[in-house]
Amino acid sequence: MKRRRIGRTSLEVTEFSFGAAALGGLYRACPRDQAINTLQAAWDSGIRYFDVAPWYGFGLGERRVGDFLRDQPEDSYVLSTKVGRLMRPVASDKVPNYGYVDPLPFDADYDYSYDGIMRSVDFSYARLGLNRIDILYVHDIGGYTHGKALNDHHLGQLLGSGLKALEELKSSGAIKAYGLGVNEVPVCLDVMREADIDCILLAGRYTLLDRSAVAELLPLCEKKGTSLVVGGVFNSGILATGPVPGAHFDYLPATADVLAKVQAMEDIARRHDLPLAAPAMQFPLRHSAVASVLIGTAKPESLIRNMQLVEPELPASLYAEFEGLTLVAPPLGDDAVRV
Repeated sequence: MKRRRIGRTSLEVTEFSFGAAALGGLYRACPRDQAINTLQAAWDSGIRYFDVAPWYGFGLGERRVGDFLRDQPEDSYVLSTKVGRLMRPVASDKVPNYGYVDPLPFDADYDYSYDGIMRSVDFSYARLGLNRIDILYVHDIGGYTHGKALNDHHLGQLLGSGLKALEELKSSGAIKAYGLGVNEVPVCLDVMREADIDCILLAGRYTLLDRSAVAELLPLCEKKGTSLVVGGVFNSGILATGPVPGAHFDYLPATADVLAKVQAMEDIARRHDLPLAAPAMQFPLRHSAVASVLIGTAKPESLIRNMQLVEPELPASLYAEFEGLTLVAPPLGDDAVRV
C-alpha cells in the first residue's frame, strides 16, 4: 500500500489506516477473538497504521491493539493513541454508559495539562504492553464535546502546559508526531493559530458529503505543513448504507435534507455502476494535505469489503458530479455538547 508523510516529520503512514474504537465495544460487544481477527484482516490488506485511544472501551481497545501488534515485526507499523482523558477505576456497578458494551471497569476524567498528558502516556504504555507510540493526538478537545464554557478551561490547560508536554515527548524521541483527534474544525483553527502541530485526526468534516474543513482548515494545513488523517468518511454510516430508514448523519438521525442529498449522491454512483461507499472512501486522498483515511470496524468481513473499494482509483471527473450536493456543518451553539 502507498504511504504518505505526516507533516514535516520523517514518519510515513499507509494511505488507509485502522481505527480501533469498535474493538472497544462501541455500540455492540466485540469478543477478543473477533477483535484480533479484524486486526489481522487489516494487516493482511496492507494496512500498517493503527489508531486507538484510552477512551475506546475504557482501555480495552488499547489492550487488544497492543496484543496484536506485539507479535508483529518491530518497526513494521505505525501506532497512534490519544491523550486528554485519564481512566479511573470504579466499582463494576458504577461503570458509565457512554456507548461501549462490556468495557473495562473505569470512568474517565478530562485532563489536558502537562501532568495529565504525561500520566496518560505512561498508562497507555502499560495497557498496550508496547514500548513505543509514534503519534499522540489530543482527544476530543473543543466545543463539540465540552460546550464552550468547559472547553475554555480545557483549551487553557492545553495551551498553557499540555503542548509543552507533547513537544518534550517529541524532542526526546519518545514520539515522532503529535496533533489533535477531534470531530470539529473550530478548535483545530484555534490551536493552529497558537502552535505548530504535525497532524490532525479529523472525523466527518472532510468527506464526500461534509466539506466543513475546506474553507479554512485545509488551506491552513497546507500553509503550516500539517497533515490530516480523515476519519468518519461514511458520516456515521449514511454514505455506506445510503438513505435507508434509520440512517444516521453526524451521530444523529439524518434530516430530510441530508437524506435527499445522499439519495442524489447514490443515484450518481449507480449511474457509474459503483456503490456510494467507493467514492466516499477514496475522496479525501485527492487532497495533498491528507495523509491517510481511517477505517473502523469490528468485523473482519466488513474490513475486507471496505478495502475492496479502494481500487481501482476513481477518475477525478467523477467527483465534480457530487459538488452541488455537499454540506458545511453549521457552527455549534455555546451549549452544544456531543460525546
